[in-house]
Amino acid sequence: MPKQKIKYVCGECGYESTQFLGKCPSCNTWNSLTEEIEKSTTTALQRLGLTDIGIGSQASESDKSSGQPRASFLLSQISDQSLSRMPSGFEELDRVLGGGIVPGSLVLIGGEPGIGKSTLLLQVANQLSSRCRVLYVSAEESGQQVKLRSQRLIVNLNEVEVEEEDKNNVSNVEMDEDLSSNENKEGNDNPESIKDSTIDSQENLFLLPETDLEVILRELESLKPYLAVIDSIQTIYFASLTSAPGSVAQVRECTSALMQVAKRENITLLIVGHVTKDGALAGPRVLEHLVDTVLYFEGDRFASHRLLRSMKNRFGATHEIGVFEMVANGLKEILNPSELFLGSRDEYASGTSTVVSMEGTRPIVVEIQALVSPASHGAPRRSTTGIDSSRLQQILAVLEKRVGIPLSKLDTYVATVGGLSVEEPAADLGVAIAVVASFRDRVVDPRIILLGEVGLGGQVRPVSQLELRLREAAKLGFKRAIIPKGQQTPDLGMQILPIAKVIDAIIAAIPAQPPTMEN
Repeated sequence: MPKQKIKYVCGECGYESTQFLGKCPSCNTWNSLTEEIEKSTTTALQRLGLTDIGIGSQASESDKSSGQPRASFLLSQISDQSLSRMPSGFEELDRVLGGGIVPGSLVLIGGEPGIGKSTLLLQVANQLSSRCRVLYVSAEESGQQVKLRSQRLIVNLNEVEVEEEDKNNVSNVEMDEDLSSNENKEGNDNPESIKDSTIDSQENLFLLPETDLEVILRELESLKPYLAVIDSIQTIYFASLTSAPGSVAQVRECTSALMQVAKRENITLLIVGHVTKDGALAGPRVLEHLVDTVLYFEGDRFASHRLLRSMKNRFGATHEIGVFEMVANGLKEILNPSELFLGSRDEYASGTSTVVSMEGTRPIVVEIQALVSPASHGAPRRSTTGIDSSRLQQILAVLEKRVGIPLSKLDTYVATVGGLSVEEPAADLGVAIAVVASFRDRVVDPRIILLGEVGLGGQVRPVSQLELRLREAAKLGFKRAIIPKGQQTPDLGMQILPIAKVIDAIIAAIPAQPPTMEN
C-alpha cells in the first residue's frame, strides 16, 4: 500500500502546506491549518462525465456535444431576458436579494442553530412551488422529519417526492397509513411519497434526503428545477475525498461542483451554511467568494424577531436587511420595522433618544437607551448592546473633555431597543444625548429625531442620506429633528434645528427642568 501524503490546509483562505504552521503565511490567521490526507482523485463532475460542458446557459448545443470550449462573444449580444427576477413570496427577502431571485444565482444563508434558516427556506420553497419546480435537498433531516416540520408550519404539501437510490435505506419506522403511502414516480424506480389528505396538493415541490454529492448532482441534472435548496453544505460529502464532511476540502469541492451545475442548467441554489462559535461562516473563506450572495440570519433565539442581512450581493445592495417575526406557524415578515422597534416606548423614561439608522437603502427608526450610575467598584463599567463599544468610549471622552460632564467615574450602559445593531456613526449624537439625559435625569422630547456624527473636537458632522432618514421620521409622526448644520433638507412639515456643536444639541434637546407628567 503506497504511503499516504499529508497536507495542511488553512480553513480561512485554503492555503496548502506540506508541514504544519501555527500561522498561515497567506492570510496571517493563527491556528487555522488542519491536517488532510492528500489523494489524487477525480472531481465529482468528472465522475459524472460533466467536466467538458462549459458553465453558463450561452453555450450552444454543438459546443456541449463536441466538448469544445466556447468562444468569446460580445457583452451586448447577451439577452437579459433570462435574468428577470422571480418574487420569492416574501417582500422582505426580495428586498435583501435586490428585488427578487435571480435565475442561476447561488445564495448562501448562514446563522446560528435554531435561528430559523431551514424554516425560512422551506416556506420559500413552498411559495415558489406553485409557480415552478423546486427541489429541497435535506442533508440533516429525513423525509419524515421534514414532513412533520412542514405540517407544523402549515406548508401546503400534499405530495412530497422523496428521491432515493435504494428503498432499503428508508427508515424502518412505519408511519401511520393516514400520513404516508408509497407510490412510484416516473423516471425513478424506488421513490417514497409522503401524503397528507388534509392538505392541498403541491406537485412541484420535491424532497431529496441525501448527503452524497454525486446523487445530488445527478438529481439536479435529471430534474432540472428552477430552485434548489441545499440544507446544508457542511453535511454534504464527496465520496472520493478522505476528509470528513464539513472540512475545507469537502466544502470547497461540493460548492464548486454545485456552482458549475447550477450555472450551466440555470438553477437557483439556496445553500444553508453553519457558523462557528465566533459567528463567522464555517468552512474556508473561498466559500463566500464562490457564491453570488451571502446572507446572515441574525437575532436572539429568545426573542421573536429575526434580521436577514445581506453581506455580499452581486445583484443588489449590501447591508440591506429584512425583518421577520417567528410565530407558531413559521416566519412572518415585518413590513414596517420602525413601528416594531418603537412599539413599547416609554415617553417619560429618562435617558432615551431616537435616531434613524440606514440599513442598506432602508431607514429604520431606533430608540437608544442609556443608564449612568455611580460605579460600585474602582474601575467604572462601559457596557453596550447594539452599539460599538469603541464608539461609546469616544463619545464619553468628548462629553467629558468638550462639554465638561464628569463621566470617568460613572458606570455607563447603552443599548438599542429591539436588539438591532447600529454600527454607523450617524447615531453618535443620539448616544450622546441619551447619556447626558440619563446623567441629568431628564426626559428628551419623544417627538424629536437626532442625527449626526460626533467628532473628537465636539463638532457634529454631516450624515449620508439625510432626506431618506427625515422622510421616515416624518411618516412616523416626529415633529422636530436636530441635524448637522449646513445640510440641505426638504420641506417635510418638521421643525429642523441645525447645530454645529454637541453642546448646542444638548441645550436644544434636553430641558433644563424635569417635565411634569399630566394625570
